[in-house]
Amino acid sequence: MAEKLGILGRKVGMTRIFASDGSAVAVTVIQAGPCPVIQVRNGETDGYDAVQIAFEEAKEKHVTKPARGHFAKAGKGLFRNLREIRLEAPAEFEVGQELTVSLFAAGEKVKVTGT
Repeated sequence: MAEKLGILGRKVGMTRIFASDGSAVAVTVIQAGPCPVIQVRNGETDGYDAVQIAFEEAKEKHVTKPARGHFAKAGKGLFRNLREIRLEAPAEFEVGQELTVSLFAAGEKVKVTGT
């Protein structure tokens, strides 16, 4: 089951925005991206199509040695979060490419998942 492409983010806080009629609407502020592509998986070698993306840089002492090697292949630094998103056509992405909020159009509805 393939998903839509997304990016990772972190909740910064809550605030409110005032609508044109004067009513206050609660909103969540999220720091989203940039998320570098760490690995592109394809059906021929891995058995499925997916893209691995990372978020939030980390110090070397907080990253395991196997993860350091994995990040070194991408050449983008060390990160706290690594997630894989299954896609229909991951070939359009390259290792090292950065995904930002520019992927989304203004007013577009997005699915947000928290842990």
